Amino acid sequence: MNTSILHQNIQDFITLNIGVPIAKLALQKNPFPETDWILILNQIEAKSKAKDKLPSWFLTENIIYPSKISVEQTSSEKTAAYKASLVSGETLIDLTGGFGVDDYYFAKKIKNIAHCEINEDLSAIVQHNFKQLNVNNCTFYAKDSTHVLNELNQKWDWIYIDPSRRNDAKGKVFMLKDCLPNVPDLLDFYFEKTDSILIKTAPLLDLSAALSELKFVKNIHIIALENEVKELLFEIHKHYSGKITIKTANLLKDKIESFEFLLDDETVFAHYHLPQKYVYEPNAAIMKSGGFDEVSAIFTINKLHKHSHLYTSDDLIDFPGRTFQIEKVIPYSKNEMKIALSNQQANITTRNFPETVENIRKKWKIKNGGNLYCFFTTDKNDSKIVLICRKIT
Repeated sequence: MNTSILHQNIQDFITLNIGVPIAKLALQKNPFPETDWILILNQIEAKSKAKDKLPSWFLTENIIYPSKISVEQTSSEKTAAYKASLVSGETLIDLTGGFGVDDYYFAKKIKNIAHCEINEDLSAIVQHNFKQLNVNNCTFYAKDSTHVLNELNQKWDWIYIDPSRRNDAKGKVFMLKDCLPNVPDLLDFYFEKTDSILIKTAPLLDLSAALSELKFVKNIHIIALENEVKELLFEIHKHYSGKITIKTANLLKDKIESFEFLLDDETVFAHYHLPQKYVYEPNAAIMKSGGFDEVSAIFTINKLHKHSHLYTSDDLIDFPGRTFQIEKVIPYSKNEMKIALSNQQANITTRNFPETVENIRKKWKIKNGGNLYCFFTTDKNDSKIVLICRKIT
């Protein structure tokens, strides 16, 4: 860890250049020849990325940032705070500590945190930063987490793991066994050290594939930030054998859109109807969950078609996603399109429809934007239709 970047004049320079394009700065002469220019540029770029994602770090003096990739790959503070709400007890060990954002929030809930990070430089950076952030209940181990678990030989209330894909796994179907650490192979070993494990994965992991590799899964959390799915969390408890609950959370600026249901609940059925007064589009976390029949059943609203994943009702409800009032429903035909939408401006979404948004725009000369929202979809009678709507929320 290079501490020369903590000199006040360098820190002032970093702060002054937040948001300035790195390509532009790279052409300048290094005003601090005693410190590596690339290192300074990296601090500027990484701190710029932290401004919105990691405000606690950004607003704290003398923080050292790792590579910009580490900042890009780390949890945001909002998703880290959500994870911390899931754990409790006295002890937690993070087997894949990284930049420590998750542990910063775990430390607010758990008495003693262990941060394992095999990269010695990154471990030292996090240890330094936690002093600046006034986190005093975290112990650091710059070595392989399996060795740490063996050496400490204690029982933990929680083990937290954020496995990373091996480089040789690129291009393959994403499986947990292709990651480091290999959680499926190590699961029995981990359960010698704890009864509760929280695993974070990238959102592209297929839920059914993950369940085929794991056991004792109690809850799966699907976390979206401003309607973009950021991570999946698998909460597993030793010997748990009940139904699995899917919990979705879309973290917005002023609220959390939550929705949950039991996986493979055979008592749940969707109801179908032609378009009514309102149409609802689920948020990204619900779309990832696959709980489409459950949305219809739990909210008592109708589905347009088995594969359309749009919902409708005559009475307005509070819905975890976007809500629209339908102004007009037209069949997807040449005459109707010419009259209603040709050469107009509209926001277009397709759901269970044979044409792409790009093709639709080109064919009917529809400009992007405006206050009109059009859903090109299929109704319960298998007819291709267009819902012309105004957005409510």
